[in-house]
Amino acid sequence: MGKSRTTKFKRPQFNAVGLPVNAVKEAAVEEEQLGEDSCPAAELLEKLESPSADVREFACASISRVVQQSQTIPGFLQRDAVRRLGPMVLDSSLAVRETATGALRNLSACGGQEVCENMVKHDVMTPLTALLREVRLFYESSNQALSVFNKAGLLDLVVQCLERQPHNMELAISAAHCLHTVTEDNPELLCSMNTAVLGALDNVLLTSQPSMAHSLLRTLAAGTLWNLKASLPAARQAQTLGAVVATLSQCLALDAGTIIPELRQAEEARDRNAPAVTDGEDAAAAEPAMEEMDEEEEEPKQKKNGKAVKVDNDFSDLGKEELREATALLTAQQTSLEIIVNMCCSDDPSDDEWEEESSSDESDNGPDSLSDGMSNLMSPLCLSAEVHEALINHSIPEKVLKKTEFPKTDAMDVCHQNPSWRGLIKKMQRVQSRALTCLHSILSAMDAESLGGPAALQGAAQHLSTLVFGIPKDEEFLEAVISAMRSLLQMIASKNIPQCMTPQQLMSLSEAATRCDVVSVRVNAVAILGITGSTLAKEKGTAGTLQMIGNALLHVATRDADLVVNGEALDALFDVFADGDEAETAAKNIQLLPALKALQPVFKAKIRKEGRGKYSPQQLCVLDNIKVNLRRFIGYLEKVVKK
Repeated sequence: MGKSRTTKFKRPQFNAVGLPVNAVKEAAVEEEQLGEDSCPAAELLEKLESPSADVREFACASISRVVQQSQTIPGFLQRDAVRRLGPMVLDSSLAVRETATGALRNLSACGGQEVCENMVKHDVMTPLTALLREVRLFYESSNQALSVFNKAGLLDLVVQCLERQPHNMELAISAAHCLHTVTEDNPELLCSMNTAVLGALDNVLLTSQPSMAHSLLRTLAAGTLWNLKASLPAARQAQTLGAVVATLSQCLALDAGTIIPELRQAEEARDRNAPAVTDGEDAAAAEPAMEEMDEEEEEPKQKKNGKAVKVDNDFSDLGKEELREATALLTAQQTSLEIIVNMCCSDDPSDDEWEEESSSDESDNGPDSLSDGMSNLMSPLCLSAEVHEALINHSIPEKVLKKTEFPKTDAMDVCHQNPSWRGLIKKMQRVQSRALTCLHSILSAMDAESLGGPAALQGAAQHLSTLVFGIPKDEEFLEAVISAMRSLLQMIASKNIPQCMTPQQLMSLSEAATRCDVVSVRVNAVAILGITGSTLAKEKGTAGTLQMIGNALLHVATRDADLVVNGEALDALFDVFADGDEAETAAKNIQLLPALKALQPVFKAKIRKEGRGKYSPQQLCVLDNIKVNLRRFIGYLEKVVKK
């Protein structure tokens, strides 16, 4: 709907082996000039040092072509080709990176096991690990990088790195992160999938090592298999789905609040038995870890196509083993929650479109439609029967709810006490926020019975209310918890289950949300007032509470600076005062009719003045519907007054 397309960078034409066609021709000409018995290794490797990117690209492309004749490979290895080619995969030129990676790929593919072992011995893994980390980040923001990955035939190389997990976990985890990223929404890459790739991922899921690093590796493999679900043979889809959900369940079952203090105790015990180091050395060791974790936490949340997308959670360079394990645990749990969110997200593109219907008829999804701060992640969701059954069978809703609790005091204290562990505090809070977002998705995708029935829903609502009124200072946390609470209260209301929030709590929530700068937080808080008020309007003796809610909504409708929030407040007023004796009494007491009559021209003028430059066409459509409904609602109130 009026979306602009980014002009794609046109990549060179590629042949079947992933080498640019012009480079193949040039390499072939050079081969003919050198003769069949000559080895061009020395000259080509020397060209890798050229200041010209074109020359370096030509050299890499030529090497990629020449080593396909296996008799030439010893000449390259004797001249330290691996050490000289390795840095090229991190070259400043993308074309050089592409052709260098292709050269290493052909060297390993054509040279056999012995050559692969030689490459590992000559430290090819160091630049490859760095490349995999960078590709993961680069891909998330660049279609060009994705094209390079697809065309250069990197998939097989990354899978080989993944298979190194018994010997090199750092490399395997970097490869798994990369695979998890590049397989998401990448139809072109799905065509390259084969039994070897799927087998390697299955083998990772079958590992049973209890370390947190292995848990992270299994989680990333599970996420990759979920991304590849469309390319799986029909006969194995159910089995794979079960294995994926079981892996996520096992990860979420781990109690970080207990494990982190245990890891810290193990680190302290090891330090007591280790040779003494100076304070300066200890601080120097801790500083890189802190810098890396701080950089990670400052990374913005990234979302793609309405789905949660991974941010960098690299932990391989953190100082000590125990800290690496703790970081791996939290990264694995955050990733597990994000994968479950993606499972709950419908892939139907129509979910992203807005139906031009009356907002009063769409009260269930109005807040999500209005809020510019809300992502497609919050749209109405749909689960397949198979996914629904798998999530229920592995108790995923209960485990997700458990993760929404505040981090345990013991774990927080341990992290506060040691500078190098303090970065884990934000990670624990991030897991909690992801769990709340995940709970919101589950609530939107499942029915009440699947979630345990009325008692379980009321218990969850009580739990969420304690979170809201605990320490709601972080905006990301507030957004997540209030979104989850809105979904839960909507479900409770739809089943006529008694609400569990007191009027005092509602007013506190409204006041807290009014001060929040995040539009989606204010929108959801207003929606919660509307949901609760419309439920109370059906009960006797609630006029006083309805007056409090009505005054709060009128205040937001008239005073909030954002039209989206104004519109949501009006929509909530329509729901609360739509019908019933208690609502009629409350409406008269707060002078709702004259207040809305006074607001009507102001709201219309605000839409005219601010609408087109500040809000999307979809939001304007919803706001226009609310404007129409405001006129109709005023007419309804006028009839009520005349009774």
